[in-house]
Amino acid sequence: MATLRFSFGTMGSGKSTMALQIHHNLASRELYGLLLTMLDREGGQVTSRLGVAADAIEVRPDLDIYKLAVEQWPLHYLVCDEAQFYTVEQCDQLGRVVDDLGVDVFAFGLITDFKGLLFDGTKRLLEIADERVAMQVEARCWCGARATHNARVVNGDITYEGETVVVGDTGEQAEQPLFGDVVRYELLCRAHYRSGLLGN
Repeated sequence: MATLRFSFGTMGSGKSTMALQIHHNLASRELYGLLLTMLDREGGQVTSRLGVAADAIEVRPDLDIYKLAVEQWPLHYLVCDEAQFYTVEQCDQLGRVVDDLGVDVFAFGLITDFKGLLFDGTKRLLEIADERVAMQVEARCWCGARATHNARVVNGDITYEGETVVVGDTGEQAEQPLFGDVVRYELLCRAHYRSGLLGN
């Protein structure tokens, strides 16, 4: 019986690495599946901070994932990275792929945004998934405590306001850009997220 499995965690918990591994393992057994992503750092591919990458179908808000699966039939699986960015409708389409087509879906995403709130896609997947799996790799705050929050840092300061989706880096940038803000994300424990204290 096919299942919808949603694996979630903070940045740095190995979500993209696991997505790539599952895709590789299934494809090497001559199973046919699709690798999907949305707003990946490199666009059009799933990338891991370990340096591994694979081409992927880029999910846009108007993509009907169920229709895509039907068009690609016969299909054995979907691996969906950055699923926190998927629309509620697209998450429901993943459920329909499982129920109506008997295709396994492996979805991966962040649990909360920079405000500490569930993403719409995450919330819906938690509601409808057959299996909900917390990633076992525990990312750490600069103080050594377990990281629970993905803090948005703009020009060196944590911000708690703004658009939910702003793609940024996870490392320090050496120079200020000539135009615009330097946006990056840093993993913090709850206490340092609340206090706004960065470890630099």
